[in-house]
Amino acid sequence: MSEQLSRTHSELTEQQETTLHTFRRELLDEGVITEQGDSLGTQYDWVLLRFLRARRYNLKNSKQMIKNCLEWRRTVQGVGIDELYRKLDPYDYPERQEVFKHWPIWYHKEGRPINVQSLGAIDVAALYKVMTPDRFWETIVVTAEGAMREILAGCSYAAGRVVDDILVIVDLKDFGLGKFWQMKDLVRDSFQISQDYFPETMGLLVVINAPYTFTAIWAAVKPMLAKETQDKVRIFSSDYTPFLLKHVDAANLPESLGGSCTCKEAGGCQFSNVGPWMEGRKERREKWLKGETPRPGLGLEDRVAKSTSKRLSGVVVTQHNGHLHGHGLAPAANEN
Repeated sequence: MSEQLSRTHSELTEQQETTLHTFRRELLDEGVITEQGDSLGTQYDWVLLRFLRARRYNLKNSKQMIKNCLEWRRTVQGVGIDELYRKLDPYDYPERQEVFKHWPIWYHKEGRPINVQSLGAIDVAALYKVMTPDRFWETIVVTAEGAMREILAGCSYAAGRVVDDILVIVDLKDFGLGKFWQMKDLVRDSFQISQDYFPETMGLLVVINAPYTFTAIWAAVKPMLAKETQDKVRIFSSDYTPFLLKHVDAANLPESLGGSCTCKEAGGCQFSNVGPWMEGRKERREKWLKGETPRPGLGLEDRVAKSTSKRLSGVVVTQHNGHLHGHGLAPAANEN
């Protein structure tokens, strides 16, 4: 019998709760998902809720969205996401150090994780001397997959409850129209896979150091974003630190963004990838590649597995008829 973690949905209306149950039942009846689940996590309610929220609980549109997502996962890059994730480790590939010099995108901290993208440092021409455009696109895809499969899962493990979204910080220092036009297609394609195949994983997008040319840039970017994504964007030309510190404690915010974290022992926050998802990661990935464990990352299931009845930071997890049920698993939308 499959294991299933489900939260009591106190944040949902009665109608939304009914829609969720109908959504799962119809997907199972149509053979779109299985009771056993998959690497997307369709066995978990909080994953299905991402698709429902992205389509405002419209059943027909939500079903089409998840069908498109699962088809993409089966076929992306001609091998599918699972094989691609085996072939290319987003945290350990030969060109990673050089790539980060020309396209710095990195994750940091516990609780609700932050993703920092320093677009002003991007040099696409130099990047493509290090790796081909196709291989670089593969790193973008597996990095997006890793955010869901390992980073959010690892933060959930550490917190003992569902952490299901990310705070994205886009730093536009030294970024202008020339660089934007150089990378416009990559930005568009990145937003597309994020919105269509990893919906509702971005809780807030904070643009900092926006240049005077940002009005023109935003006019080009805005049509690429779904209305729901646009509503999550906050833009600052300066004085952004107080806002960031409302969402990230100083000890976990990189010094370059107004916090106090330096990750000095790792050569800086950009390269540290510090976070609970790194705990024993190398050994876990090796076991996963050998088929000795079902997933490469830590997850809430791993904490649950330590005891079939245990209180975890306000979460009580119990076992009944072979299924695991979590009570009080609150979303992490306002988590530091």
